[in-house]
Amino acid sequence: MTDTALHTVATLAASETLESPARRAWRRLVKRKGAMLGLVVIAIFILLALFAPLIVPYDPVATSWSLVRKAPSAQHWFGTDELGRDVLARVVFGARASLLAGVISVGIALLIGVPLGLLAGYRGGFIDALISRITDAMLACPFLILAIALAAFLGPSLGNAMIAIGVSATPIFIRLTRGQVLSVKVEDYVEAARAMGNPRWRIALVHILPNILPALLVQATLSIAAAIIAEAALSFLGLGQQPPAPSWGSMLNAAQRFLTSAPWMAIWPGFAIFLVVLSFNLVGDGLRDALDPKAR
Repeated sequence: MTDTALHTVATLAASETLESPARRAWRRLVKRKGAMLGLVVIAIFILLALFAPLIVPYDPVATSWSLVRKAPSAQHWFGTDELGRDVLARVVFGARASLLAGVISVGIALLIGVPLGLLAGYRGGFIDALISRITDAMLACPFLILAIALAAFLGPSLGNAMIAIGVSATPIFIRLTRGQVLSVKVEDYVEAARAMGNPRWRIALVHILPNILPALLVQATLSIAAAIIAEAALSFLGLGQQPPAPSWGSMLNAAQRFLTSAPWMAIWPGFAIFLVVLSFNLVGDGLRDALDPKAR
């Protein structure tokens, strides 16, 4: 190998070493076409949800008996539903409920699960045993079944559905955080921080928590996809967003009676759920690879 080639290799190695972890992760993420496609789709749905009144010319709750179950046309691209409401408008406005439910539900799960998992993993002993047994008991019940039970107990509304989904997803983050803490707290830099006399709370928050964030970020992205499906299921059962407010789940519930005569009523909200959930899963898979310290 020539001196020039050796110099080039050394320069590339030095630049990669000096590169910040965030920039390195972004560079790896950009190389994954599926993850970038997912990001674009998610960004489009977010923009649609934010600027829905400016994009859609129709009121999503306005009825018209002269437009009942009209097929897609130049005036109504996605057709109309059983009450003459524009399906496109309801799909676009329904993105607000689904995205909001996904983000807020996972936020609730993170706010509850991460501190409990951090406490259980770092302190150990009786506290760890207590939190772990409660977590195991909650994980014994399937996620969606637990969310339905909590939503039914709290009452039908979008807010209660988000709380139910968030609480149901909490055990996943408790167990993940606890496992990551058990792995990280025996590292040399944590032992060094302990030897220097740092208090326990500082070690947990400053030295351990930042190093388990990548795993939590990946799990949060994947959990948003699961929360969107759960919100659609709760709305389908009448426990989520209440009519006449648009929701993809409630739209599917109304469409099940007209699958043969007006299939577009089910196709578009179903395709929206499929597209958003697939995009979040693609982004989650891409983040998992991009944040892997062993990846090149």
